[in-house]
Amino acid sequence: MASRMMWQPGRERIDAANMTAFMQAATDRWGTNFSDYAGLHAWSVNEPEKFWTTIWEFCDVVGEPGGRVVVDREKMPGARFFTDGRANFDENLLRRRDDTPDIIFRGEHGVRRDMTWRELHDAVSRLARAFRAEGLTAGDRVAAYMPNVPETVVAMLAAASIGCVFTSASPDFGVQGVLDRFGQVAPKVLIAADAYTYNGSVRPCLDKLPAIAAGMPSLERVLVVPYVDPAPDVTAVPHAVTLDDYMAPHAPGGIEFTRVGFNDPLYILYSSGTTGAPKCIVHGVGPAILTHAKEHRLHSDVKPGDRVFWFTTCGWMMWNWTVGALAAEAAVVLYDGSPFHPDGNVLFDYADEAQITLFGTSAKFIDACGKAGLKPRETHDLSSVKTIGSTGSVLVPEGFDYVYDNVKADVHLASVSGGTDLLGCFVGGNPLAPVYRGELQAPCLGMKMDVFDEAGLPVAGEKGELVCTRSFPSMPIGFWGDDGGEKYFNAYYADYPNVWRHGDWVQWTETGGMVFFGRSDATLNSGGVRIGTAEIYRQVEQLDEIQEAIVVGQDWDNDTRVVLFVVLKDGNALSEDLEKEIRSVIRAGASPRHVPARIAAVPDIPRTKSGKIVELAVRDIVHGRPVRNREALANPEALDHFRDRPELAA
Repeated sequence: MASRMMWQPGRERIDAANMTAFMQAATDRWGTNFSDYAGLHAWSVNEPEKFWTTIWEFCDVVGEPGGRVVVDREKMPGARFFTDGRANFDENLLRRRDDTPDIIFRGEHGVRRDMTWRELHDAVSRLARAFRAEGLTAGDRVAAYMPNVPETVVAMLAAASIGCVFTSASPDFGVQGVLDRFGQVAPKVLIAADAYTYNGSVRPCLDKLPAIAAGMPSLERVLVVPYVDPAPDVTAVPHAVTLDDYMAPHAPGGIEFTRVGFNDPLYILYSSGTTGAPKCIVHGVGPAILTHAKEHRLHSDVKPGDRVFWFTTCGWMMWNWTVGALAAEAAVVLYDGSPFHPDGNVLFDYADEAQITLFGTSAKFIDACGKAGLKPRETHDLSSVKTIGSTGSVLVPEGFDYVYDNVKADVHLASVSGGTDLLGCFVGGNPLAPVYRGELQAPCLGMKMDVFDEAGLPVAGEKGELVCTRSFPSMPIGFWGDDGGEKYFNAYYADYPNVWRHGDWVQWTETGGMVFFGRSDATLNSGGVRIGTAEIYRQVEQLDEIQEAIVVGQDWDNDTRVVLFVVLKDGNALSEDLEKEIRSVIRAGASPRHVPARIAAVPDIPRTKSGKIVELAVRDIVHGRPVRNREALANPEALDHFRDRPELAA
């Protein structure tokens, strides 16, 4: 079935795109001509030395590349890029020191704060001097238990200027959730807010800090940011002082940028932790610079003066990705709070107010806006928005319809996929090409993507495992504390030799794009046929009575049967007629194999802190197995709705 084109860029937009300029720069540098993106992509994966050198030059990376571009390129893991190079993250982000905006911030409870490039530089310089006075040096860890506010950006940049390693978690984690993460990496400094707001209520953090500090003997200093209370009492928190008092002795001035090895650690990010202790994923300084420069400037067409927004917490890698747009001399737009308080218009209001050019969100947000009947195309201007980004879960074809019918017709809708594991994207946007309904446009430059069957062979036109068959700079340095590298190897490389298996169930399309069907470890194997969960969600969530759904496989009679749980909209009940309609819609829209054997109603669905539903945790509960890390969930109490269900006993 032919894919339906939803949008295509005009000639003026193509000619002005950074991707077009990059193609010309590569031609001028190497004498290679590219007729289209496919040719450019093939060159990028077959000639990595030339490609990544051109990225360095085109994006004006500040640092010393050294003599070797890639060493052991065929080894996964093991390949390293720019092994002789040196760089400082801040030198690449703090390029300017003028009075134009570079951070725009709004909080749910009405707080508004903007910073210019000069103000950001001054704040970073003061905190960096305070850190140096504290005795921090390259390699020390600085942790942030913070909402998505400007101070979090300042803290990251101050730490990175010295060569420290920065790690962050959102403030909705409880004490154990924080210790499960930060406790593994032994930070010397913890930065935390007194409280944050969400969905109209104040959520305190200060009362958790004594237990957190007591659980981390490595801590030498706790910095409290007054976010809700302008004068919080920090006397009960060991080693604590307010951020303002900590910075007070230090005047603004120049920043001493400590250049470190290109592959020295910059960030520690965490896996969701829903199947055990979170993995501490370490990413390097240079790989973050290069990966984000490529994705911002080329795939997202970010230009100086643009305003880049992604709805995220500081516990999701999209925060790190968004802040990295400072290197493209774009302003970073931050929001903290609920995207539906007081109603679903709040982020679209913000897009107009802040003149956002790249509006990033989640597939679930787009779906929720559609279910709420929002039509921003009729109620908002949105003329500044050039690109809408979506990630976090599968954006179904109806989500594409919603954006183009009800948000904006002339916009580049870039559904992207990658993640915490690589601090970026495997598959994403191409501003030179059309957008097709339900498809991610193309593999990203420098990423040799393929689809493997169970035998490890490439397949076209069939569903299979998403893999990357060539090395790339943002492969993790490793997992913190995994000295032998065994956990790191098993996470990505154990299934296929020298190939990264990402864990997504996907299929190439005839346009050269890709369709995602959900996580491969959550696929349903019913009657020997693997079924992607997204295929079922797409059908069920079209029904007016259904708010949301989650599907798992239940071991039954020496096979696996499909079990569907639905959250009903107010005023609806799971009647026999509705069950018949659900099965009919799934049979017609997917296949008879997708039809659930059992359907049950639940009031809520468990999800991670970043909003992803947790199919594996629900599957464990259905089978009577314990969920090992409930602290990783935003609403762990929702798991109880799936326990001992009578519908599943027969």
